[in-house]
Amino acid sequence: MAHIAVIGAGYVGLVSGACLADFGNFVTCIDIDTKKIEGLQRGVVPIYEPGIEAVIARNTGAGRLRFSTDLADGIKKNNVIFIAVGTPPGEDGSADLRYVENAARTIGQAIDTYTVVVDKSTVPVGTGRKVAGWIREELEKRKLHVPFDVVSNPEFLREGSAVYDFTHPDRVVIGCESERARGIMKEVYRSLYLTETPYIETNLESAEMIKYASNAFLAVKITFINEIANLCEKAGADVQDVAKAMGRDGRIGAKFLHPGPGYGGSCFPKDTRALVKIGQDYGEPQCIVETTVKINEKQKLRMVEKIEQELGGSGSVNEKTLAVLGLAFKPNTDDMRESPAIAICEGLVKKGARLRVWDPAAMGEAEWRFRSIRDKLFFAADEYDAITGSEALVILTEWNQFRNLDLPRVKRLLTLPYFFDLRNIYRRIEVENAGLRYVGIGK
Repeated sequence: MAHIAVIGAGYVGLVSGACLADFGNFVTCIDIDTKKIEGLQRGVVPIYEPGIEAVIARNTGAGRLRFSTDLADGIKKNNVIFIAVGTPPGEDGSADLRYVENAARTIGQAIDTYTVVVDKSTVPVGTGRKVAGWIREELEKRKLHVPFDVVSNPEFLREGSAVYDFTHPDRVVIGCESERARGIMKEVYRSLYLTETPYIETNLESAEMIKYASNAFLAVKITFINEIANLCEKAGADVQDVAKAMGRDGRIGAKFLHPGPGYGGSCFPKDTRALVKIGQDYGEPQCIVETTVKINEKQKLRMVEKIEQELGGSGSVNEKTLAVLGLAFKPNTDDMRESPAIAICEGLVKKGARLRVWDPAAMGEAEWRFRSIRDKLFFAADEYDAITGSEALVILTEWNQFRNLDLPRVKRLLTLPYFFDLRNIYRRIEVENAGLRYVGIGK
């Protein structure tokens, strides 16, 4: 078993730390946010993620997981240090590495014996070398030569299923150039190694690139099927039939071929823009990814135009009340970062609409995300409260509870029969049999 410190108790750090403890390691999650750490010590989990509370409770109870604000002490007492701090995007799309640098320099100021430093944060290609340099600079200031290795170990967690993804990964990527560090990392993930989880062992730069390339490819795939869906609407085809047939091709696969209002979240928007910037920095433009970023933003605004056209054309949403179900960028999370709902709601309000909105988890975040349009929004108590008195229903997130609405009740509560299914979770015939006018994507 390994003794691990995780710097950063945000989404990635907390899930990673808790799951590493569940693998039998001793883990200390460290964060400078005193309120957050005190809450975690009392069992208050600051993120919405199915299953994480049970994992934390199990491992704190067993003594394998603890929380602290003492960064220097945590570094000294552990031989594997995960850096899981934020890397927010700058205005040019590049990742802001100030928190990574601060963590690395603190490590250099504290270590006094061999340490493996693991980049878990999503960082641009070349960051591992920078981390090593920052640590080395701090050691030189101390006039010490302490051995250490830097490893790139990117995360591939999907919000809403992060615990499962960490404990049942498709692969574990280990980027390093030291057999000693590689051996320690295999001990960290020993539980997975014994179940024959595929390990990708490579150098630092390749591991860093794997994360960006993976997310960018999935973003491209989503954007591709959205463009095909838009073409299907004009050509009289059904995108769900098209996607189903495409997905049967083993070279393509069925995942991420679900058309909708565009991708959002903490990863795809940030990582695609970062990859575009990395390409620019290296003089190798990533044209497909760059176009994907532009088309995805256009897709969100297209949904506003689609609703307006279906309701009667230019100006038709003015003074209308619309029910919006789903504000998080995907189900099973409260995360609204880059959610299509933000651009769509703002676009509808700009055209004069009033909105009655509801999300099972994201209402708290919506309170501040929608500050600029708050006077045009009513925060409903549930999905049927949102629908009551509205002239159209718009589904933006495919929460399970939205998949089985009481359609006759929906018809009674709406003042006009418009049903915008922007996630294609209903069949047209069942909606129309309830007396509603169905509008999907790519149909």
